[in-house]
Parts: sequence; C-alpha cells; structure tokens
Amino acid sequence: MSAIVNKPGQMLWFFLLGGCLIAAAAAAGYSFMVGHEQAFNVTRGVPWGILIATYVFLAISCSGLCLISSLGHVFGFEEFTLICRRAILLAILCLMGAFGAIGLDLERPFNMIYTLLSPNFSSAIWWMGTVYGVYLGVLVIEFYALMTDNHKLSMITGSLGFLFAIAAPSVLGSVFGLTLARPFWHGAFLPVYILITALVSGTALISMVMYFQHALRGLEMDEKDRRVIRLLGRILRLMLFVLIFSVFWNIIVGLYGAQPGHYEPVKALVSGSLSANFWLGEIVIGLVVPLFLLMRKNRTPFSTMMASLMALIGMFFMRYDMTVAGQIYPMRQGAKGLTDGLFTYSPSVSEILIVIGCIAFSALVYTLVEKFLSLDLESEHHSQATPDNS
Repeated sequence: MSAIVNKPGQMLWFFLLGGCLIAAAAAAGYSFMVGHEQAFNVTRGVPWGILIATYVFLAISCSGLCLISSLGHVFGFEEFTLICRRAILLAILCLMGAFGAIGLDLERPFNMIYTLLSPNFSSAIWWMGTVYGVYLGVLVIEFYALMTDNHKLSMITGSLGFLFAIAAPSVLGSVFGLTLARPFWHGAFLPVYILITALVSGTALISMVMYFQHALRGLEMDEKDRRVIRLLGRILRLMLFVLIFSVFWNIIVGLYGAQPGHYEPVKALVSGSLSANFWLGEIVIGLVVPLFLLMRKNRTPFSTMMASLMALIGMFFMRYDMTVAGQIYPMRQGAKGLTDGLFTYSPSVSEILIVIGCIAFSALVYTLVEKFLSLDLESEHHSQATPDNS
C-alpha cells in the first residue's frame, strides 16, 4: 500500500473509496440473502428505482465522454487530443459501473446469459444490452490503441466509438420512449433528450478530472490545459442552454395537454412529491448555478470545475426523477399503496450504498490507472509546481 499511496491526502482518498466498496458489497450481499423485496424499496407499482437511475446516469456519461474524446483523435481538433486517453478510460469505467448497478438490481443477474442464448430482436431492452456490450469491447480496444499510439487502430475504433456513442443512448432512450403504457416516457423526445444530457454529463466529468488531475498531483496548468478547460466550459454552457429549453418544453407539454399519465407525473415534479428534487436538484443546482459560473467573463479553471460538479449532480437528479416520475402514475384502477392517487418511492439504505459503491468503483480504478500508467500524450508536458487553485 505504501508504494501506491505516498501522500496523506491520497491515503484518505483510497480509504474512503475502499470503505464505500466494502459497504456496497455488504449491502449487495444482504440483498441477495434476504431478497430484493426486503432490501430494496421498489414495489410492483414502482419496479425501477435508484439503481436503474444510476445505470442510466453512468451509461449516458460514458457516451458523452466518447463524443468529447472523438473531437480529438477522430475529428482532428488538436486541443482535445490531450484528454483522449482519460476520456476513454473514464467511459470504460462508467460503463462497468453502470453494468454493476443494473446487475445488482436484478435478483438473478446470472440469468442474463439466456439473452445471448435466446435473443429477442423485438425487445428494446435486448438491443440496449447488446449494443452496450459491444460498445464496451470497442472502448477497450480503443483505449489500447491510444495507449500504444496505434493511430490507424485508434481512428477506426474511435469512429466506431463515436457511432456507438450516438446509437447507445438513443437505444437506451427507446427503452423508455417505446413504453406505451407509461405516457410520461412515451414519445420520440426521450432518446434525443438523453443524448443531450449525455453530452452534458460527459463534458462535466472530463472537466472535473482535468482539473483535479492537476490540482491533486501538484501540477501546474500551462496554456494548452487552460485552453482545453475553456473549450470544455463553452461546450458545457451551450449544452446546458439546449437542455434548459428541452426541460421547459417537456414541462409545458405535460401541463398544457393534461394527458392522463403524463400530466400527473409532471405535476409531481412541479408541485408534488418530486418538486424538491426538480427545483433544487435539477433547476438550481444542475442548470442555473452552473450557467451563472460559466457565463462569467473572468471564468477560471476552478469555476469551470465547480460548474461541472454541480451539473453532474443535477444530471443525477434528472435521471432519478425521470425514472421515478414515469412510474408513479398507476396503470390500473384500484391499485394499492397510493398517496394522492400516485405511487411513492424512496430508496433504501441498501440501494443507496450500492449506488455509492458503483461510483466508488469507477473512481478507485481510475485513480489506480492514473497512478501507474501515463495518460498524458507527452511525458514532459507538465512541470512540478504548486497546484493551480485559481
């Protein structure tokens, strides 16, 4: 351990992540021993809970990271070549964390082997699992090509990764959008909305990593690094503007049409049981404050990092609210367990610990890879100095 951790701050970081993983493993073991019905707060009325929301959050973050990475080694924007290796590594780990979340949500995850033995080509969920499975393989090969400076292979896999980065969240959105029985999800809007949020999540995540990999390692940002963070901030600002209009019109359509099954979830978001999540988590933390920080003329790398962190928190609230709001309207009359005509859901301690564990896993593996492998394209690119906390 002493060879891996040589600073008190790093030791604390590793102990924190390790503790989260142990707690998550205990929660997962408990859920398999007593059964998901006892360990999780999902019900027949709301069968998808925070673990599915976490899966969606991490999976679309993976796609956003790939889209940002492709600007460098696929489309030739030189500034973004500096972040290609880190972005693809983060994409792999986000997708692995997503698989962990959805796998632990299933009471018998090993039964998924039957999806390979007996595929259902008419199932959107089957296509989602297959596309993301192939996507992970492409990302691993792409990361290998980038680490070995195999430009031809990285161009091929990067181009494939770009296509999958668009197709995968679209297929994921179709799992929700093709569900006719859930009017809040149903429609062509959701796949496009998820693609927009993928860009927000991916841009925010790589901006944070770009900042912290300098600050925590005591490396000074040169002009190239600052330029990359400025460009990432501009992309994030643009996507947040687009997302604001998407959220606005989704709410307006839901309220104006008053369609049963769509109107009630929207009301729950605006003034009901999910209103605190929506107004504080999504709007204030996820959209308004990040935009304020990104629109300042004297924006610094630190303010871009803070805007990215808050945008990521907002994206998680969006994934949670989207998942839960689509299920709270009962599909049949006389359903039990309703409050004001709607189902309610709040995650259990076991679910929360597993969510933290999935995120901690991705963070821990990334930290280890960052420590043992050179993810910089130029080994002499940085000079040891006091971290830039501006």
